[in-house]
Amino acid sequence: MLWQTTTINDEIKIPYAPAMPGLIFRHFRGDSDFPRMVAVIAASAKADQIERVDSVEVIKQNYANLKNCDPATEMIMAEVDSEVVGYARCWWELEIAGAYSYRHFGFLKPAWRRKGIGASMLGFVQARLKEIAAGHTRTLPPHLHSVASDTETAAHTLLTGDGYLPATYEATMTRPDLENIPDRRLPANIEVRPVTPALYRQIWEAEREAFRDHWGDSEMGEEDYNMFLWEAERYDPSLWRVAWQGDEVVGMVRSFINVEENAEFNRQRGWTESISVRKAWRRMGIASALIALSLHAIKERGMTEAGLGVHTENPNGAFQVYEGMGFRVAKMQTVYRKPLEL
Repeated sequence: MLWQTTTINDEIKIPYAPAMPGLIFRHFRGDSDFPRMVAVIAASAKADQIERVDSVEVIKQNYANLKNCDPATEMIMAEVDSEVVGYARCWWELEIAGAYSYRHFGFLKPAWRRKGIGASMLGFVQARLKEIAAGHTRTLPPHLHSVASDTETAAHTLLTGDGYLPATYEATMTRPDLENIPDRRLPANIEVRPVTPALYRQIWEAEREAFRDHWGDSEMGEEDYNMFLWEAERYDPSLWRVAWQGDEVVGMVRSFINVEENAEFNRQRGWTESISVRKAWRRMGIASALIALSLHAIKERGMTEAGLGVHTENPNGAFQVYEGMGFRVAKMQTVYRKPLEL
């Protein structure tokens, strides 16, 4: 297909769009679109069995710190009779390995799926990413990148039908109870210390260093640090377990409790997330010890289960470590990629 879109006012004219009464595509209109986006995400999540709760506050904060993305040009909104029924956004990242990764996602209310709207939005973001890629100097082949959970059947159909192939897999793992937590101890010369705001930057930089050898990891910027600070304000850093040796951060688990999600899904789950150990301190049992401490911490806050996310092919054996700590796979996500032809 030849995807040459045109814009009249803020309406986007999409070639090959479905002929549907009342359907238009348009650009993002700023803050006024956030409530509409929250409604689209909620309808999609319910249909796709995705456990998430979003708010205008959360979406607005995310969009205030977007990286390599201008929503005025890298977003498309789908409306039917003035109701926003879906949207898609794209951006790019430069991976540590040196490849440009051109990424995108989309949401579409279930009543409007399999009518050509999703394919139209996909074509728009692909065309926009191709324009962006034309301005980049590359040493490795560029690729398109998107992710779909195992219950997002419409997304799998759309992506595979367009030639995307699985590149790797991610998992959400849960521990159904917080009993019989394994006894794991930190090495004698390593200790956990209280977290204070004065330490935030050092903790973030240590975390970023630890993740640099993970699959698909990208260069980070101040936008990412701003989101780190916002999360520290939104959640409770006293739940973090950060290990030190002298004045060096060696590893961490940045646990949190999402009160809104727990209320929505009638559970008491704490997330033992952002698990990382810097390279010089790996293979010493530090991750397991920090996870054990984190499980005890969320149990003390009244939680009855735990969750985390992991790349199943983590080079440091994280998947097996988490299984050893009692976590089991609850949901899988497929990371899809497709060569970007320029």
